[in-house]
Amino acid sequence: MALAVVGGALLSAFIDVLFDRLASPEFVNFIRGKKPERLLQKMKSQLLVVKVVLADAEKRQISNSDVKDWLDLLRDLVYEVDDLLDEVSTKAATQKEVSNSFSRIFNRKKIVSISKLEEMVESFKSLFALPDSIGELIHLRYLNLSHTSIETLPESLCNLCNLQTLKLAFCSKLTQLPIAMQNLVNLRHLEIHESRIKEMPKRMGKLNQLQKLDLYIVGKDKENSIKELGGLPNLCGSFCITALENVTKGEEAIEASIMDKKHINHLSLEWSISNDNGIDFQIELHVLRKLQPHRDLQTLLIIGYKGTIFPEWVGNFSYRYMTSVSLYNCNNCCMLPSMGQLPSLKFLYISEINSVKTIDAGFYKTEDCSSAIPFPSLEFLHIFRMPRWEVWTAFASEAFPVLKDICISDCPKLRGAFPNHLPALQTLSITNCELLVSSVLRVPNLRSIEICNTNKVMFHEFPLLVKFIDVEGPMVESMMEAITNIQSTCLQSLRLQKCSSAIWFPGDRLPASLTALDVSCLNNLKFPMQHKHELLESLRIKNSCNSLTCLPLAIFPSLTHLDIISCENMESLLVSRSESLKSLKSLEIEHCPNFVSFLGEGLCAPNLIRFRVCDCEKLKLLPDEMGTLLPKMEYLNISNCQQIESFPVGGMPPNLRTVEIENCEKLLSSKAWVCMDMVTSLIVSGPCDSIDSFPEEALLPPSLTSLSLYNFTSLETLECKGFLHLTSLRELDIQKCEKLKNIAGESLPVSLMKLSINGCPLLQERCHKKDREIWPKICHVHVLEIDDRYI
Repeated sequence: MALAVVGGALLSAFIDVLFDRLASPEFVNFIRGKKPERLLQKMKSQLLVVKVVLADAEKRQISNSDVKDWLDLLRDLVYEVDDLLDEVSTKAATQKEVSNSFSRIFNRKKIVSISKLEEMVESFKSLFALPDSIGELIHLRYLNLSHTSIETLPESLCNLCNLQTLKLAFCSKLTQLPIAMQNLVNLRHLEIHESRIKEMPKRMGKLNQLQKLDLYIVGKDKENSIKELGGLPNLCGSFCITALENVTKGEEAIEASIMDKKHINHLSLEWSISNDNGIDFQIELHVLRKLQPHRDLQTLLIIGYKGTIFPEWVGNFSYRYMTSVSLYNCNNCCMLPSMGQLPSLKFLYISEINSVKTIDAGFYKTEDCSSAIPFPSLEFLHIFRMPRWEVWTAFASEAFPVLKDICISDCPKLRGAFPNHLPALQTLSITNCELLVSSVLRVPNLRSIEICNTNKVMFHEFPLLVKFIDVEGPMVESMMEAITNIQSTCLQSLRLQKCSSAIWFPGDRLPASLTALDVSCLNNLKFPMQHKHELLESLRIKNSCNSLTCLPLAIFPSLTHLDIISCENMESLLVSRSESLKSLKSLEIEHCPNFVSFLGEGLCAPNLIRFRVCDCEKLKLLPDEMGTLLPKMEYLNISNCQQIESFPVGGMPPNLRTVEIENCEKLLSSKAWVCMDMVTSLIVSGPCDSIDSFPEEALLPPSLTSLSLYNFTSLETLECKGFLHLTSLRELDIQKCEKLKNIAGESLPVSLMKLSINGCPLLQERCHKKDREIWPKICHVHVLEIDDRYI
């Protein structure tokens, strides 16, 4: 007995060490993005189950042989995990390129394989079903099964008379709690949110020691109805009641004694979404009225309430500590409760109250609070998805004195007006309010403006402190007029979208303080090119500036990111070696059918890291002398540029490591790759209809460690002779090459550690059958993944 207890305690401590190892930065970085990472994450959640069961091992009576057998199985598996981690850690310490080398440690002959790891995970999974004899662990006080795949709980769990904490949150496969839950008389903390439990077990009201219950699901039976909450006087913290449609009488709600639960700070009341036919609106009102909480409540959330009006307590000024109110999906309510008199309210969220047409003075205050300042503490007001809301009666008073953030979204019938005076407002967001025409008198502290798909919002005094502007549609023209009439020294980011009017910048120059400009679907925008834009760091032009055919990069001395997308008339970038783009780090040119060249003496950008050209069908050449002018470039992507036949003279950047080539048939068929001997990762995509075998002998750069082939529509044969010189190749990934069926030649490189073949049905079938013409050429590879399965 003593040995068993001590063994359990030692195993619990040992698992703590395993957790530390699994969470270490070295280990996490080593496996990131690989399939073993997903397996080990599953194992980690499974180890958590083991740990919590062992948490009180030194106090537990382990007299049942089933429990001891279970612990023995756990112990063996945990030690196997430790052995695996030892091997991983040893390899991680010796590998120079650890981020791409995890698969190398899973040698089927010498080291624990991925299939072994999968077996270990499955073994843990079989232990998820807690043994019926778990009830023997009568001293167990804490059991955390959250985030696990546990499906059922044994009834013997209810014999754990000393259990105080049971956590089952995020158990997505758990559908019900044990029937005899009322026997856990010492239970103080029960957590079940984000599980699939549909209703509570019966007689939960007997758990009178319960203090933390995050969720109560109202059942239809008398013994799991809302009345059971009357027996839980000690609930505290956050509490949510769902399935309130099952409460059919106000008297039942009274018996829940919500008013008496003085220690609940955050209350959520939720009705399930259902058809409103047959709803008795008076009963709905009566139920919500009887669920009135105590006066010290801090936050309130009401979802799915089906009454036509809110009871008087919602928004009553006596709730002096209420800081947040959220009202969602209360479709039948035709008016909002009066909430302006809540003295501490900071956050107000209103959504999908579909019958509301008008927000008027009653929203701000009631007659008995006529002298109070409406919404004296409100800082965030969000109103969204209100399909019938038409009128917001502006309240001509000192309302909203500290309001910082207002967001109005998806209110298609709203026409006007708007609160007249918002002295503290910093963020204004109005989106998808197509009919809105309104004005804002004075917002002196405004910092951010977002007005998209909205008719018009006018500023009587445009705020001089604005840093961020994002406007779309008709607002673009009026916003440009406003910018023209002021001398803003704070504007940093400007985003303009979808306007067909002729637009230009005042003085043919950008605002001097601007650091980011994003223009989209502005065909008639005249881009200012007569002056330097000293501070601009990010420029994105998409489907805009039809008159712009050549962009001189010298006018952007501080530019770090440049994207030119879907500009049909853009022909070239004008660059000059005499004016180096020292700050440029990323350049992308995409869907520009008339783009033909980089004019000048090569693209001199000594800090450029990422370069991408895509769908430029007339482009024949990349910039000259990339090897010397782009010394830090690491990533190159060339996609759907059919006229490019070779890489530029003068060599390629010495730090180039990753290259992606998509549907560039001439480039793939050329011998231009000899200059690419610094590249370690190559991704090549089709369709390239004329290529039926790949690669040609000595075509690919010998430095490759990783090669991916995707979406070749005509590829039939993989040529081993094209791999002979790739002595450093470690990973080969082939996907969606439906005609691929052969591997010609002697063998793939002996250096290859992982081969993945997916979406290639003809070749996959031959691999699974271990075809004698195919299998000898790949069987030496340490990890074979065929059709997402390891063989």
